[in-house]
Amino acid sequence: MEVLWFLFLLVFCLWIPREVVGRTGATIANSTGSSSRPSVLTIGALFTFNSVIGRSAKPAIMAAIEDVNANTTILPGIRLDVILHDTNCSGFLGTVEALQLMENDVVAAIGPQSSGIAHVISHVVNELHVPLLSFGATDPSLSSLQYPYFIRTTQNDYFQMYAIADLVDYYRWREVIAIFVDDDNGRNGVSVLGDALAKRRAKISCKAAFSPGATKSDISDLLTGVNLLESRVYVLHVNPDSGLEIFSIAKKLGMLTSGYVWIATDWLPSVLDSLENVDTDSDTMNLLQGVVALRHHTPDTNLKKSFISRLKSFKDKETKSFNSYALYAYDSVWLAAHALDVFIKEGGNISFSSDPVLHDTNGSMLHLSSLRVFDGGQQFLNTILRTNFTGISGQIQFDMDKDLIRPSYDILNIGGFGSRRIGYWSNYSGLSVIAPEILYNKPPNTSTSNQQLYNVIWPGETTNIPRGWIFPNNGKPLRIAVPNRVSYLEFVSKDKNPPGVKGYCIDVFEAAINLLSYPVPREYILFGNGDRNPSYDDLVYQVSQNNFDAAVGDVTIVTNRTRIVDFTQPFSTSGLVVLVPVKEIKSSPWAFLKPFTAQMWCVTGAFFLFVGTVVWILEHRHNQEFRGSPRQQLTTVFWFTFSTMFFSHRENTVSTLGRLVLIIWLFVVLIINSSYTASLTSILTVQQLSSQIEGIDSLISGIQPIGVQDGSFAKKYLIDELNIAASRIVSLKDQEAYMDALTRGPKNGGVVAIVDELPYIELFMSDTNCKFRTVGQEFTKSGWGFAFQRDSPLAVDMSTAILQLSENGDLQKIHDKWLLKQDCMAQLNVDESNQLSLSSFWGLFLICGIACLLALIVFFIKVLCQYTKFNPDPEEANDEIQPARSKRTIRTTSFKNLMDFVDKREADIKEILRQKSKKRRRSQSSDGQSSSPS
Repeated sequence: MEVLWFLFLLVFCLWIPREVVGRTGATIANSTGSSSRPSVLTIGALFTFNSVIGRSAKPAIMAAIEDVNANTTILPGIRLDVILHDTNCSGFLGTVEALQLMENDVVAAIGPQSSGIAHVISHVVNELHVPLLSFGATDPSLSSLQYPYFIRTTQNDYFQMYAIADLVDYYRWREVIAIFVDDDNGRNGVSVLGDALAKRRAKISCKAAFSPGATKSDISDLLTGVNLLESRVYVLHVNPDSGLEIFSIAKKLGMLTSGYVWIATDWLPSVLDSLENVDTDSDTMNLLQGVVALRHHTPDTNLKKSFISRLKSFKDKETKSFNSYALYAYDSVWLAAHALDVFIKEGGNISFSSDPVLHDTNGSMLHLSSLRVFDGGQQFLNTILRTNFTGISGQIQFDMDKDLIRPSYDILNIGGFGSRRIGYWSNYSGLSVIAPEILYNKPPNTSTSNQQLYNVIWPGETTNIPRGWIFPNNGKPLRIAVPNRVSYLEFVSKDKNPPGVKGYCIDVFEAAINLLSYPVPREYILFGNGDRNPSYDDLVYQVSQNNFDAAVGDVTIVTNRTRIVDFTQPFSTSGLVVLVPVKEIKSSPWAFLKPFTAQMWCVTGAFFLFVGTVVWILEHRHNQEFRGSPRQQLTTVFWFTFSTMFFSHRENTVSTLGRLVLIIWLFVVLIINSSYTASLTSILTVQQLSSQIEGIDSLISGIQPIGVQDGSFAKKYLIDELNIAASRIVSLKDQEAYMDALTRGPKNGGVVAIVDELPYIELFMSDTNCKFRTVGQEFTKSGWGFAFQRDSPLAVDMSTAILQLSENGDLQKIHDKWLLKQDCMAQLNVDESNQLSLSSFWGLFLICGIACLLALIVFFIKVLCQYTKFNPDPEEANDEIQPARSKRTIRTTSFKNLMDFVDKREADIKEILRQKSKKRRRSQSSDGQSSSPS
């Protein structure tokens, strides 16, 4: 349709006689393609003269033409002319004027300011190869590859919409209402805003569009409708010439009071900057108190200040104040001039030729041949896109998408008789109170903690950040679905008294609601037929489908549910456990052996004998109590070592090494005795239970039926996650069904175990006087939360309230009120896994063993030293030993002598050594006397 409309306009415009349209510019070169340097270059300008943007842009364009012609370094010897065409705020007339402008063989066109006209004219310049430099068309879709000759010399609304999304995310709002003019610029801008908000988990809850020529009555009806909605954050994206009318109507409807948020795009600062005297226009400013708006950011340079001052001195200007579009219009002319200068210096040819596609047929009055193609258009376009210079609006340089680099905006807060800048936004660092040109010298940082703005005075003259939403004024309370349970009614159940439901979950929800700073009208609706527990997956799905606003109850937060709804902070922890039937085991006559494992008993007994033997060896030579006949000594070893178990040994140790070993051993015995006593006491006093199921792994590997609660997610979890056959899963209605199925067992049509969430299991065990037990550990970790529709702001506030309940202790009080009963979980089973093993005591045994070995080594070293001194001299030994004996007999006699020596008493050994020492000294003395006379 757009192409057909364009062709219709083309035919209509070219049908107008050339004498009526006229040509105001000179042809630069004919179709022969003359390469002579031109003396005059003509550019066109297309915009609405009598408009907020046009009144600022016109004097800026004329000033730019004057400055270019006065500058001898740009286009030397060439005069730059401009042809102005007024679009008169009409899409149709603007298209006609654009086509007339193209008849003047312009090398570039400045404008238009309207995105709608830019869409149509872009098709014309594509055909004629004339670059279109627009200082006012901000529609994001104009950057598409469909319009190669369209060059935007102002900021793209794509970035403005992302700035608004960052602003919404900064204040933690989740829904906005977009109010916009239903044209190309409005629709496409709001579409980008929706994409930007979605990346921040926010959304446009309503797109309120009105026609470009909407009446006050139409706008009033539109605002009345959006005022009935939940969101109170409005993004206003309209035209500068009609935007103030919306605020006037909103003021009458009471939509500029406390609790409302208005965010205006760059059109509003354009209007305010164009006001001749803000102080005298108090009525306008009263409409805008508390509004937040975005303005194109241009660096506050001396060049900019002098230019604005110069514009104000123009005599023929139509306004005394100028907005940012004047700066972009001025730089657009300079961009064309810089590019033309480079284009000509690089040998570019300024020539035009007829387009063979555009020709007149016989008898035609359309004069299609009057439209000619710029032969160097493609080269000139490339020159423009690589141009780089610093203009009044900042750095003029294009990126790969033909957008100006480093887009940035001032964020303004309207208040009093003017506006106050509360920060900046740039795609380099996001929201900041530091000017973007300063941040460009630092590494980019768009983290949440780095985002910062100054305080805002919101509508109603309040500094408190508005919540951004309220319950709509349509009389509908919050529809809350409550599961109509038939079991475990302590958690949630039907009640005859208002509000119609009761239970632990209801009390928690009501307590959290009461902590909110605003009233929440609500209505509880039972979900389920009351015969069996409802499906909780279905309950959550109904909330996601807008059949309910929320679900309150024992709803478990699991992955597949979080994909379709938002949950609050968990108010109760939960997890799946295995419940099994158990039987009591009577005490065994051999229970006294259970504290230790068999390995522990064997090692302990071996050490008793080992330590007894070591002490006997160390004491045998010193202590008379450890001497006697072999039978008597063996009895002494056994009696001594086992009597240490009760610290009742009667034999005293006299040697130092023996005492050292005994002290360490008695310490080991003390630890073993204490551990044995504690373990045996636990075994004999705690109820002992046994079961064939030890945990979830036993259930997975088995083939017997497993019970689950009706409506629980446990069935889906066991089938999908643990790959248990669906045929093994048995749904149970209530506690009586639990008890019956567990009691009968799998052989009699029951179940081998029940898998359910811990809160239910604890309550069930308490009600059955702890006759059933859980085995193993919780094999899932989750919690219960309240479910709300996706992106519901109430979910965030309720999460905060639940945390407050937890911190002040009210959450525990509610729990104790409904669920505090006998604690069966404290009575744990005692089985073989709790026996004391060697791993708990090997350190003690190691220390004792090392002490014994060291004592033995010291003892035998001492004995060998004594034996060396005790053994007779070799000569004496030879005299005593008969020569006929063999060497083997000598070695045997020597070992026997050693053993006999070891068996002697220490006192006897010392006496013998003393006598031998005296004899040796006397012998040495006599030998000395006999040798003296000689």
